[in-house]
Amino acid sequence: MAATALPDVSIHAERRARFLQQLGGAAAVIPAAPLVTHHADCEYPFRQNSDFWYLTGFDEPDAVALFLPHRPDSPFVLFVQPKQPSAEVWTGVRWGTEGAVDQFGASAAHPLSELPTRLADYLEGAEGIAFRVGRHPAVEPLVLQAWGQQLDRAPRRGGAALGLVAPCPLLHALRLRKGEDELERLREAGRISAEAHELARQVARPGRNERQVQAVIEQHFLEQGARGPAYGSIVAGGDNACVLHYTANSALLRDGDLLLIDAGCSLADYYNGDITRTFPVNGRFSAEQRELYALVLSAQEAAVAAVAPGHTAEAVHMTAVRVLVEGLIELGLLSGSVDGVIEQGAFRHLYMHRTGHWLGLDVHDVGAYRLGEHPVQLEPGMVLTVEPGLYVSDRLAVPEGQPAIAERWKGIGIRIEDDVAVTGRGHEVLTATALKSLSAMER
Repeated sequence: MAATALPDVSIHAERRARFLQQLGGAAAVIPAAPLVTHHADCEYPFRQNSDFWYLTGFDEPDAVALFLPHRPDSPFVLFVQPKQPSAEVWTGVRWGTEGAVDQFGASAAHPLSELPTRLADYLEGAEGIAFRVGRHPAVEPLVLQAWGQQLDRAPRRGGAALGLVAPCPLLHALRLRKGEDELERLREAGRISAEAHELARQVARPGRNERQVQAVIEQHFLEQGARGPAYGSIVAGGDNACVLHYTANSALLRDGDLLLIDAGCSLADYYNGDITRTFPVNGRFSAEQRELYALVLSAQEAAVAAVAPGHTAEAVHMTAVRVLVEGLIELGLLSGSVDGVIEQGAFRHLYMHRTGHWLGLDVHDVGAYRLGEHPVQLEPGMVLTVEPGLYVSDRLAVPEGQPAIAERWKGIGIRIEDDVAVTGRGHEVLTATALKSLSAMER
C-alpha cells in the first residue's frame, strides 16, 4: 500500500503553492481517506481522497494535511502514521514522519496521534479555517474544537471571529483546469481504456457471458499498469443496456442483441478513462439498430464539435439533444416540432441523462457547472465526457401525446462516449483511438 513509487512531488508542490495563494489568510485542513471495511476484518482496496492526493501525492490512509499560509515557515504540515515494523509486516512499509518531510516536501510532520494536541496551535493566527464538514468524522471533532478555541480567544484579543468554510470552491476550481501533466495522464488512461474496448469487441460472441467480456477488459487494465477499473464496468447486452448503471454483468450474450460497454481504467496516480461503445454481438446491426446507432453517433459527433473555449457544458448537451430529437421525430419515435419536444422534455423516456460530466482524478470530477445563474464557460484545460445515448424500453412511461413504441425498437440501448479536453483552438478527443464508426462496429 505505502512506500510505493514516488510521484513527481514538484507537481504537487506547484499545486500547493497555487492553493495557498488562493486561501489568503485562511488555513485548510484536508484529511486523507480512511481504510473502509468490506466485510468482517477485510477492507476494500485503498483509494486516496482526490483532494488530498492532488495537493500532496501521499498515498497512505489515515493522514491529515494542513495548509497554513499564515505560517510562512511551515505552510505545509502532514500528520501521518509513524513507522512501525510490527504493523508494516502486515500492511506494507510506511513513509513515516521523516519520509513525509524528505520525500513529500512537508515543512513539518508529526505522528497522527499528536493531531489533537497540535492542531489548535497550528491554526492559531489564521483568518479562517477551510474544512469540509460532514465528510471526515474522525477529524471533524478536532477541527471544531480548535475552531471553538479560536472563537473564544478572538474577542479577548480584539479580533473578529474567524469563519469555518468549505475548501471546495477554491480547490475544485484548481482541479477543474488541468495542467499539461494531467492531460498527459488522461491521454494515457484513454489509450489503455480504448485498447481494452477493442479487445472486448474481438471476444464478444453470442453465448458468452457478459462477465467474460468484463474479465478481458479489466485484465488489460492491470496488465498495462493501471490500478484497475475506474468504476464498476458496465457490460450490458440487449435490454440490460437500457439500465444506465447496470453492473450485474451476469447475462449471456444473445445473437441479434447489441452490447453496450461503459468501462475505463484508473491509473496508479488516479487519473481516469471513461469510454462507452456499443456494437452488435453477432457483428451485424439490424435495420433498427443501425438507424439508432447512426443517430446517436451523429449526436455525439455534433456535441464533440461543440466543445470549445467560451462554449458551455449546457450548450454541448443541448447540441446532442437537438440532433437526437430531430432524428427521433424522423423515425416516428417522437412527434411534434423539435423545439416543442425539447421545451416539454418529451424525449426523456428515451434519453434521460446529461450528455457529459467533468473528468479527472474523479470519474465524475469536481468543479462547478454553474456560477450563480450563469453556466461555466469552457476553458483550455477543462476535460469532460461527451456521451449521448438512446434507451428504448418500457421502463419509463411514454409522455402524453407521444407515439407508443413499436416492438421492433424495444430493447435497444446505445451510448457512445469519449473524453474530450478543451484546447485553445477547440478540443482534443483524448480517446480518439477507440473506434466508433458504423463500419468499425461490424465484422
